[in-house]
Amino acid sequence: MVTKASVGSASSIYISNLTKIYGKIHAVKDISLHIEKGEFLTLLGPSGSGKTTTLMMIAGFTFPTSGDIRIGKESIINKPAHKRNIGVVFQHYSLFPHMTTFENIAFPLRMRRLEPQEIREKVQRILEIVELTRLADRYPKQLSGGQQQRVALARALVFNPPILLMDEPLGALDKKLRESMQLEIKRIQEQFRITTVYVTHDQSEALTMSDRIAVMNNGVIEQLGTPEELYENPINRFVADFIGKSNILIGSVTETDAKTCQLTTEGGIVLEIPRDNNLKKGAQACIALRPEKLIFYEEEGVPEGWNCVDGEVEEFIYLGDMRHYQVRISEQEVLLIQIPSIPGVETWKRGRKVKLGWKVEDAKLV
Repeated sequence: MVTKASVGSASSIYISNLTKIYGKIHAVKDISLHIEKGEFLTLLGPSGSGKTTTLMMIAGFTFPTSGDIRIGKESIINKPAHKRNIGVVFQHYSLFPHMTTFENIAFPLRMRRLEPQEIREKVQRILEIVELTRLADRYPKQLSGGQQQRVALARALVFNPPILLMDEPLGALDKKLRESMQLEIKRIQEQFRITTVYVTHDQSEALTMSDRIAVMNNGVIEQLGTPEELYENPINRFVADFIGKSNILIGSVTETDAKTCQLTTEGGIVLEIPRDNNLKKGAQACIALRPEKLIFYEEEGVPEGWNCVDGEVEEFIYLGDMRHYQVRISEQEVLLIQIPSIPGVETWKRGRKVKLGWKVEDAKLV
């Protein structure tokens, strides 16, 4: 019976005003972040956003231009990587090809000069956790990509580090295996209760695995929050676009009242949007509307608290469990609508005239 590691062995991470400059390029710009003990935090962003540079500064492979990093109460900014006692897993697993699974996992314990019996016990325990006991004598070339990834993860965890860093560890796997390994990594992380910083550009991966997500862009953290907070309440257009899919509509406020504002979009569509005290008549506004919040509306009249617009189906994509429609509502504006595939429900083809509806509060000001 494998028991959970003590959360006491995990550590908090405090990042203060961290900056990294390469010549004229500010890779990371004055970021501050507190990662809780035992938390799974993901740094999410596109290429060049600064997420990997941040991870490498925590690991000690890159030294910051300014700022501080503390593990618990101790600053590690001047400690070399090998003295930080941090587990690291990269996209390319860097397994020793001449060593078996057992020997690869045992390597960091031998570097720490543990007794042979203790090494055997620790490696056998971690092999059981990652479900590789029967593959202990195999070499990396005899393992699948997913099995190699587990070996790399076990090697990073076997010496019970307070921190685990993972940089795009699933990037080399196919989609089905990647989705399976997301759940496996989360299971193991929760079993060890280890503080984990995970880097990815994959939105669904971040949403699936994280306790919190820091969305990064151009070296700064655009928004920090739980997956639900980021998805349901993005604070700006970048986050709305990057976390999942969003329909973005831009226009000017033409009327306001106690509960809502009236927005006339660039395409001339008049909509009701949520009230915001910062929006005055004539102000520019941008709303984000998730595709699954829209429905095809077939009845006459519009329910109170709903918007309804006319459109024409331009594209239909069948995805098995979902159907995606692109519906043009004006010369400038096309909305994506996503609905579950239900047997017997009519598929609306290109050229079909339709009505789209959504609740006023489902459109988020960004």
